Amino acid sequence: MRVAAPVIAVVLTLAVGSALFAALGYDPLATLHAFFVAPLSSVNGLSEWLLKASPLILIACGLAVGFRANVWNIGAEGQLIAGAIAACGVGLFYPNPESPMLLALMVLAGALAGMAWAAIPAFLRARMNTNEILVTLMLTYVATLLLSWLVHGPWRDPAGFNYPQTALLPAAAMFEPFDYAYRLNPSIFLTVVAVFLMWLFADRSFMGYKMSVSGAAPLAARYAGFRESSAVWIGLLAGGAAAGIAGMAEVAGPLGQLSPQISPGYGFAAIIVAFLGRLNAFGIVLGGLLMSLLFLGGEAIQMNLGLPSALTRIFQGILLFFLLATDFFIFYRLRRLPEHA
Repeated sequence: MRVAAPVIAVVLTLAVGSALFAALGYDPLATLHAFFVAPLSSVNGLSEWLLKASPLILIACGLAVGFRANVWNIGAEGQLIAGAIAACGVGLFYPNPESPMLLALMVLAGALAGMAWAAIPAFLRARMNTNEILVTLMLTYVATLLLSWLVHGPWRDPAGFNYPQTALLPAAAMFEPFDYAYRLNPSIFLTVVAVFLMWLFADRSFMGYKMSVSGAAPLAARYAGFRESSAVWIGLLAGGAAAGIAGMAEVAGPLGQLSPQISPGYGFAAIIVAFLGRLNAFGIVLGGLLMSLLFLGGEAIQMNLGLPSALTRIFQGILLFFLLATDFFIFYRLRRLPEHA
């Protein structure tokens, strides 16, 4: 049932989505076809599908490491922004803009910035037992405001017609697309490496075993001598590094510069991807592909049918609701209690 639950949740989401489209006066089958099938009917659509799936899978792999130990990092969006800021700063201000090492330095800067942003809630949780859910979430707004200040102020492109954006990154700081007709680029290989490392750590390492025990049975983990603070630090730093690299890949890939809209909500959607994939590396790949299709389908029906793009978030919310609901009925059983006199 744990394997079947995501499938059940997807089917129920499609059923509710069909009812929603019918209530709005649209043919449910035609609209679902435009949402889920039409975007993949061309090479460009497939390219965009993989491009959008890459950061979702990458971030979800990092988050799943912490989620397995009940370390709830809800601020991957802020860590993505921090990574994007640091990577763009390296790309814009590195003394040698033609250096062949520039991309590698940007990846490193993105990972370190994401980890630094995640280290704040890790320290507060490990030392002061604060709630990492609240701290990571609130730091997302701090990162958003920092980004807004930079692109409206000191980093704004003086030749950018007063738009809140930085100058374009130099060619050496960009991932060159596989084909100039499409946007898919080698940053997808970072995601492939992340999936392999997550599988290796979670399913084939002793530390990953300790993280899983800490999440499944905290008292048993404490009795065995597994330190809770280690799980907190590893879980949050892994999520921060993955999100920071994803931010770097967005800046150095399809965007090419820093702007207030560097992410359509990848950090938050990756939480759903992690649970849809059952915190398993290969399950996360399937969950990321599905969530990417939701983003792509939302854009398609906005352009072709005039429906609001907010339907993407509605589908995400419905999917998460049914995923949590199916989990509830897996772990708990409803019983009818006898009435007492």
